[in-house]
Amino acid sequence: MNATRQPGKYDLAKTAANHVPLTPLSFLARTAAIYPNRIAVVHGERRTTWAETYARCRRLASALAARGVGPGDTVAIMSPNAPPIFECHFAIAMVGGVLNALNFRLDAATVAFILEHGEARVLITDREYSTVMAEALALLPAAKRPLVVDVDDPLAPPGRLLGDIEYEAFLAGGDPDFAWSMPADEWEAIALNYTSGTTGNPKGVVTHHRGAYLNALANVTAWGLTTHPVYLWTLPMFHANGWCFPWTVTALAGTHVCLRRITVEAMLDALANQGVTHMCGAPIVVNMIASAPTIPDLGGRTVRIMTAGAAPPAAVIEATEARGFHVTHVYGLTEVYGPVTVCAWQDEWNALPAPERARIKARQGVPYHSLEGLMVADAHTLVPVPRDAATMGEVFMRGNAVMMGYLKNQAATDEAFAGGWFHTGDLAVWHPDGYIEIKDRSKDIIISGGENISTIEVEDVLYRHPAVLEAAVVARPDAKWGETPCAFVTLRPDSIATEEEIITFCRANMAHFKLPRTVVFGPLPKTSTGKMQKYVLRDRARAL
Repeated sequence: MNATRQPGKYDLAKTAANHVPLTPLSFLARTAAIYPNRIAVVHGERRTTWAETYARCRRLASALAARGVGPGDTVAIMSPNAPPIFECHFAIAMVGGVLNALNFRLDAATVAFILEHGEARVLITDREYSTVMAEALALLPAAKRPLVVDVDDPLAPPGRLLGDIEYEAFLAGGDPDFAWSMPADEWEAIALNYTSGTTGNPKGVVTHHRGAYLNALANVTAWGLTTHPVYLWTLPMFHANGWCFPWTVTALAGTHVCLRRITVEAMLDALANQGVTHMCGAPIVVNMIASAPTIPDLGGRTVRIMTAGAAPPAAVIEATEARGFHVTHVYGLTEVYGPVTVCAWQDEWNALPAPERARIKARQGVPYHSLEGLMVADAHTLVPVPRDAATMGEVFMRGNAVMMGYLKNQAATDEAFAGGWFHTGDLAVWHPDGYIEIKDRSKDIIISGGENISTIEVEDVLYRHPAVLEAAVVARPDAKWGETPCAFVTLRPDSIATEEEIITFCRANMAHFKLPRTVVFGPLPKTSTGKMQKYVLRDRARAL
């Protein structure tokens, strides 16, 4: 119960001495001052110390400022897990700018929409993605074209340069002693991340310095991290800012081991040769470890894996831990900076059989320290459901780890925050011990390899095929990807099309990771009012 606060003797003023806005930028300055000679970033054969990394970030900030980038300006980057995207997590905010990390799996039309909607003033782009980026830039009006900075990474596959200047030359023009500023207000935006919703155009999630600072530290407590972790980047840094781990690992003066391409071979090599202690990823990454033919000798160390996305199958968790790894299951969304719940482990569970331990660990768990409220409740009344592990409701959240809102979309923001809670759209049950367990997604979003796929976007493409009369897309469980799109299609009378033809058509019209992997032909189930019964189709997809 909230009471009206009356002025009193403890109403003392905020001053420069007792109040500084929270920002993860302070992590970099502190670590560089205390551990200047420790290795900060590993990229192939290249090693960069914390003193060198801090200087590079300041150079980039200085170069951006010289090009007119300032408070509230957007800087976009299209990059794999390599030093430039890590440096952008600090440098852009140093001048008050907002980082927009782009999903490198997106198609040109979506990238063009994001660049225009986010009003990117500068685009930093790795040469590996030159084909799609050239197409995206061509779709922009000339007046909306950003300054383009090319990253000519020696480890990148062949690709052409598109821009006005190369990244290293851009940094060379900057000042390594640039006097950057803390944000005037910790509520200022630090990042803009676009997430697939239930419509084709993605929504721009705006997050602030305070939330990034708090969730970065909450990662420490949720995972039991200590100083100097060696963190392998198997999670894309574009994905909810790498779940805040660019800032978390920096706060602990750890080592960021970059991985351009996430393959079993690359992961095993890093595990064998880089002293990796921690890594994150969607269940597909965990499954790659569980399914690897052999695991290198880890020298007695236990590598800890944090996973989220589609709920990891208990069998995958069990198989991974049997190989000497320790799995921590978390849950979150782009709108809450990545993970904000954790399946916090209880000592008494250690005595349970391995399959039972894995089943418990597959639950989404309890709130992070940065999340003030978590409940499973009726979607309309916001009345919490019984903690009986059976009654389903929607997952609701509130606290400092919730986004500021959606960019230029007040209606969607108001809908997401209705009733004073963030509506996740995920359906779950609440266990007697307070742990939540997700059962379904009310928005029909498919999570494949940790990436969101809008079923409506895929359906829109299917409907463009001349032989398709009706189409509906649902998630089909997949051992490797967690889920893949399964398309149910009714053809037009006298029309003929094969599964291969439908998939080929989709491949020409959307990002390849969104492709239906399965196409089933036949009439579609509908209600009496003509609404598609997707729950029937989901059951069919599970049974395939």
